[in-house]
Amino acid sequence: MTDVLRRGRASLAFSFFAQGATFALLVTRIPAIQDRYGVSDALLPVFLAAVPILAGVGSVTTEQLVRRIRPSRLLRWSQPVVLLALLGAGAGGQLAELAVALGAFGLAVGALDASMNMLGVSLQRSYGRSIMLSFHAAYSLGGILGASLAWVGAHWHLALWASYLPVVAVLLPATLVGSRWYVDGDATPVEEQGTQGGGVVFKLLLPLCLVMTFAYIGDSTVSNWSAKYLKDVLGSSEQLATVPYNVYMVTTLLGRAIGDFGVRRFGAAAVVRLGTLVAAGGFAVVASAPGAWVGMLGFTLLGLGLCVLVPQTFAAAGRLFPGSSDAAVARLNIFNYVGFLVGSPLVGALGDAWSYRGAMLVPMVLVLVTLVYARSFAAQPDRYGGGHERPRTADVGRGSNGL
Repeated sequence: MTDVLRRGRASLAFSFFAQGATFALLVTRIPAIQDRYGVSDALLPVFLAAVPILAGVGSVTTEQLVRRIRPSRLLRWSQPVVLLALLGAGAGGQLAELAVALGAFGLAVGALDASMNMLGVSLQRSYGRSIMLSFHAAYSLGGILGASLAWVGAHWHLALWASYLPVVAVLLPATLVGSRWYVDGDATPVEEQGTQGGGVVFKLLLPLCLVMTFAYIGDSTVSNWSAKYLKDVLGSSEQLATVPYNVYMVTTLLGRAIGDFGVRRFGAAAVVRLGTLVAAGGFAVVASAPGAWVGMLGFTLLGLGLCVLVPQTFAAAGRLFPGSSDAAVARLNIFNYVGFLVGSPLVGALGDAWSYRGAMLVPMVLVLVTLVYARSFAAQPDRYGGGHERPRTADVGRGSNGL
């Protein structure tokens, strides 16, 4: 494996890490942002929904832009915009300033998410073995750090800009320097592209789109409802109610850290099936838990199960359309935001109209649908690991040097 690819992998992992920290700093301080700008409870959902909607627009735009601009260049310049938008959200004072900051954040984060995963898919192809989960593990690690820094800011009653400025001051120059070593994969040889190499056939991509949506419905359920569920349904203390999401993030990190080894040994489809069953079991435990500690066990299982689905969905899209992987990843990335938009309101509406225990069974059923589509995750001509690993290429990437 060449130094070019190693540097490309390390720099891309740092980009994932930085984005995990950035996103966590935004979402965990939403109450503080609401107080700073005087956003009413009625208006807050509009602001929160605007971010994933604009991110979807950014992802669609990225699909068009990568026909003329390398994904590495899009990532290089979208990440600073995301960081500066975070700082803008913490430093402004007028509602219009918040709208501009969140609008810029949403559009840029759609381009960032799409281009990061494009580079991850192309690097995995260059390596000839599963490495996609390691990038998302770096994202989880960044998320844990960002949430911890947000807790420190809230605990010490720091102004938002004072919490955000040191992080942006460190991450912005670091990501710009690291972007010198991003690697854009070369075009896949024609003989490997098959009949699907000329473009993305949405009918073939649809199963992966559904899996992506269901995975993010599950993830947003944990993000938005774990604390309320533990406190209001399972009777935990307010302090204990903050624990499940942290446990979920830690187990997500652990699962992704070891997940690539499972893919190399047993294949992507087997890992996705196992993750689906573990996640469904987690929802079942949460829904039937007699008390808070059993509920926390359920959220632990959710982290271990859901963590493999999203990275492997991106990787499967790259294998399914080897000649159009950038377009496939950009299109698939839109359903990340669809799941995020649907998940929280769905569980909330069902919880209010029916019961929160019953509401937890709905994402369980949706996640189980992944079993129907598990064959879509099977490697096409190349299965990773277990004696089926493709020969590694000496230097298949193009380094994107220079700022």
